[in-house]
This record gives sequence, C-alpha cells and structure tokens, in this order.
Amino acid sequence: MPTKTLLIIAHAPSDNTRQMAEAVERGACHPDINNINVVVAAPAAVQPEDICKAQAVIIGTTENLGYMAGLTKDLFDRCYYPCLEHTQAMPFSFYIRAGQDGTGTLRAITSVTTGLRWKLVQAPLICKGEFKTAFLAECEALGLTMAASLEAGII
Repeated sequence: MPTKTLLIIAHAPSDNTRQMAEAVERGACHPDINNINVVVAAPAAVQPEDICKAQAVIIGTTENLGYMAGLTKDLFDRCYYPCLEHTQAMPFSFYIRAGQDGTGTLRAITSVTTGLRWKLVQAPLICKGEFKTAFLAECEALGLTMAASLEAGII
C-alpha cells in the first residue's frame, strides 16, 4: 500500500500551543497506524508544493484579536492561488486555541477553505478559555482520527 501524507500545519507560539501541536502529531503517529507519513511544519515554513503533495491537512492556529493568527493568514495568502486548482476536495480539519470564543477565526478559516474547495472531514476543534489539559486529549484524538481515516481510505 502506498504511503499517504498528512500535513499538520501548526502555529505554536507558546508552550501550550506547542503541547497541542505535539498532541495532534502523537495521535497521527499512533503505532497502530501504518503507511501514513506525518509532516509537521510551522505556517511560515510551508510552501504551496508541500500542500499539493499532501493527501490531507490539519491546520492549527491561535485566535489573535478575534481572527486567525497572522502567520496562518500569511500561509493562505501565499498558497491560495498556487493550490487552488491542485487541491480541490482536499480533506482537512483544524483546531483553534482561542482565548475568546474562536468564532472570528472559525469564520475566517471556513471562508478561505471554502474558496479553496477543501472538504472539512472532521468538525473543527475550538479550545477556548483558560488552557485545560483536556485540550491535549482532544488534539490527540483529532490527529488519530485524521490519520486513521486517511489510512483506511475514508478520506
């Protein structure tokens, strides 16, 4: 069976968001999952060709001033048009570390990914309010579900 790539694009400017990104990766790299190449990168390091090579994407961002992080927006600004015709129906999901309610970030990411014609395959995870260790289990479950679904050919 050929290897498929799950690209995790994680904006992780703090210890808590780094732990969240690591939890997503840990879930995606579960020992029972085979034939999935998990690639983790910061938004600034991701190029359009990285997205085009992936078979699924998870995006992690913070909520900044009621919107997605600037580096996440920069990712979309740089990659939108180069990816538009090559990644339609890309299975994806995302998580937001929101100090407020995450609705502005949710709306912004939904708008951009709708324009890209990507396919949301798992409900967005919005981790809002004070940091809770439960966020880490939720992030790990997100990574595990995405990788297992990709391996099984469900997405």
